[in-house]
Amino acid sequence: MDFNIQNVVKFIPEEAKEKTVQLLEQFKIEIKITCKRKTKHGDFRINSKGETLITLNATENSYQFLITLVHEMAHWFALKTFGRHIKPHGKEWKQSFRYLMLPFLIPKIFPEPVLSQLARHLENPKASASSDLVLLQALRAFDPPKETITVLEVQEDSLFRLEDGRVFLRGKKRIKRILCQELSTQKEYLFSPAAEVYLKN
Repeated sequence: MDFNIQNVVKFIPEEAKEKTVQLLEQFKIEIKITCKRKTKHGDFRINSKGETLITLNATENSYQFLITLVHEMAHWFALKTFGRHIKPHGKEWKQSFRYLMLPFLIPKIFPEPVLSQLARHLENPKASASSDLVLLQALRAFDPPKETITVLEVQEDSLFRLEDGRVFLRGKKRIKRILCQELSTQKEYLFSPAAEVYLKN
């Protein structure tokens, strides 16, 4: 377990490491660090033998990593506290996430505006922090420099491209997603506002 803890803690903000080690030693959950996945920051799984596993994306954004770690650990905590017959992101998980996250919710660990946006987020946590666009933008300010931006940041009627080279025209925002049109096929697609894309020059 010592190696597992050190492998996880190196991604955590320095001021949060002691609290994180205490949680990891208490819960003893198997955690694996993976390469970056486009669709999620982490996940929690239970195999057929009842064994639990958390996988987390390696990232240079330590604040994002910490929030994701606690998010996934809250699944384990809710399971142990309330049993298996609960919704994945229902009230039991929300309660567990708040309980585990609150000790980290201090200026010593999270800078502004992440701190205030995370406090607001915890009032009614979403299934993914990436679904909370205001919190997402606050966290992105602490990402290392990169070429991509989110679809939300692309101006309406402007062009962007995906990693595979396809080019889209950014349309209007619907309730939760943004309607965009692929130029070559004229087909319309709904994009997550948090999807990372490249501006088309």
